[in-house]
Amino acid sequence: MSKNKFDRREFMVKSGKAAAAAAIGSSIAPHVFAQAAQTRPPNIIIIFADDLGYGDIGCFGSEAISTPNLDSLAAEGAHMTDFFSSAPVCSPSRAGLLTGRYPPRTEVIHVFMPSKTAWGAMWNAVNRLPQGLPLDEITIAEALKPHGYATCCIGKWHLGDKKEYRPHRRGFDHYTGLLYSNDMWPLELYRNDEIIDDHPADQTKLTGIYTEEAVKFIDGSHSQPFFLYLPHTFPHVPLHASKKFRGRSRGGLYGDAIEEIDWSTGQILEALERHGIADNTLILFSSDNGPWYQGSTGGWRGRKGETYDGGMRVPFLARWPGHIPAGKVIDEPAMNIDMFSTTLAAAGVPLPSDRVIDGKNLLPLLEGKQTKTPHEAIFFYNMRELQAVRVGQWKYHRRHRLAMIPPLKKGPWLFNTEEDPYESYNVADKYSDVTRKLEALMTDWEKNFGRGIHAR
Repeated sequence: MSKNKFDRREFMVKSGKAAAAAAIGSSIAPHVFAQAAQTRPPNIIIIFADDLGYGDIGCFGSEAISTPNLDSLAAEGAHMTDFFSSAPVCSPSRAGLLTGRYPPRTEVIHVFMPSKTAWGAMWNAVNRLPQGLPLDEITIAEALKPHGYATCCIGKWHLGDKKEYRPHRRGFDHYTGLLYSNDMWPLELYRNDEIIDDHPADQTKLTGIYTEEAVKFIDGSHSQPFFLYLPHTFPHVPLHASKKFRGRSRGGLYGDAIEEIDWSTGQILEALERHGIADNTLILFSSDNGPWYQGSTGGWRGRKGETYDGGMRVPFLARWPGHIPAGKVIDEPAMNIDMFSTTLAAAGVPLPSDRVIDGKNLLPLLEGKQTKTPHEAIFFYNMRELQAVRVGQWKYHRRHRLAMIPPLKKGPWLFNTEEDPYESYNVADKYSDVTRKLEALMTDWEKNFGRGIHAR
């Protein structure tokens, strides 16, 4: 192995002194765990929707789709109104969430296609994609597992379908789900390396299966700290819902799929309550990017595939009783790369020191100990291209290609997000000094940008 290549096993051994204590603790009587529940590290659950729009749940303004369980997360915790995905499409956004790094650092800059098909392999090669999330990247699961956490991924992975890149080899003890999007083929439902529903998998059962697996994991892991990552398949197209939910929502089939995700969230909350661990569980909810063919952006300009806010501004909910005040609304900008640093901080786990971590710890903001975003600037990438930056009230777009036919390049634009939150009026000429400063900021950022992994 090259001296510059990251040794994931070495990281896990060095950071895993707590794992031995956790193994010893597994033989202790359950009542001892109950007494220690308030002092042990919190359980962590990340629920991640696919193509869910900013305005698709009740607490973010939806009137057509009923989401009482998701709304309860906001009522009992916090919701952020200025939260962004790290990419306007799914694979890069997931890479950003799980590593805390801007997607181009991880080399995951486009969606992966199934590697077992000729067309999928060609797509991955043409777009210069790695085989999956590079093996020297550290996922949240890989960071938490050495510290006594049971780990589980259930749902859509989309960070590499070859065996060495699958979730149960990236820090997760167990995996059940689809290895890529539900509009790709062959569509097979996996449990680790075993296909449990061959092509074409019955998509009407997916949310129910994911929910059952998630509850089983909680039931079997509640006596120790655990990390559950639940990236739902929907409301990505093609849309599906079970018989129980089909036709139920005023938001059509799209709404049916979301209401089933809301039901799933309720089942998870019930499982936490049943085991008496709800108060010691940090729950985070968001979406991988903005809506695609259906769904509400909440009025923000653009949709999936664009770096306008409609493509990257997504709902974010956080619940941790006793830590995050109930009903807190935060208008400061943040991004899903922050989930990495936030979850590790909650668990008391140090950040990796051998690489750039772009994400920031949001706990002080969520808990009310700070009032301003920890970011000086937030950068918006579309594939490898840095297209925009947000600093305070200003969002600046370089000249870049738009998702339109023909795909023309337009810009640059400068938007004052306080006076013009929907990116409608270009004031680049009026505030030329701001435009120059933000362009210079992006140029300087690019000069120092790279993979950011070095030998320790």
